[in-house]
Amino acid sequence: MLDLLEAYFRLLTQWNAKINLTALPLDPPTDETFDRLLVEPLAASKQFPDIPAVWFDLGSGGGSPAIPLKIARPALRLTMIESKERKSVFLREAVRVVGLAQTDVATERFEEAASKAEYAGKGDLVTVRAVRTDQVFFETAEKLLSAKGQLLLFRPAHTASADPPGFKRLSTVPLIDAPPSFLSIYQRTPAST
Repeated sequence: MLDLLEAYFRLLTQWNAKINLTALPLDPPTDETFDRLLVEPLAASKQFPDIPAVWFDLGSGGGSPAIPLKIARPALRLTMIESKERKSVFLREAVRVVGLAQTDVATERFEEAASKAEYAGKGDLVTVRAVRTDQVFFETAEKLLSAKGQLLLFRPAHTASADPPGFKRLSTVPLIDAPPSFLSIYQRTPAST
């Protein structure tokens, strides 16, 4: 895994000099950079199955957490959905350079992807980090997920809140300490099917 993670990080560093993929410092990187881009997704991988489940990552940007997670859980079938063309080009190059099998990149808004037959209702897992989670987002995630699908939200803080419509929180697990980050795992509720 280390060689693949290193290849991804080197490519991210090269491309970030030309297009903004992450605001985290890459050259030279800080401890926070490594924690956010690599350690956090690897810590989260313990919550993911390593079976051929269908997984959508929304707003994939610079590829983290999706690419490090895919490296840790290679059996998952990943589709990264990114609306910005330049970021999608980077993601495709990262998939090629790292050699990620069963990994696709869709260049479109995730709301549009959710309305397509090839994606709607097909997801076992949906992940997101650094995307606004409003009512439209939750409706979109629900459309992408199968009846028993799970939504996994990477969050900078864990606060008590009501479950979003159509979902029930299963758990929230800490990922890294400083700065703190958490993974909240939601199950689609039967009423939403």
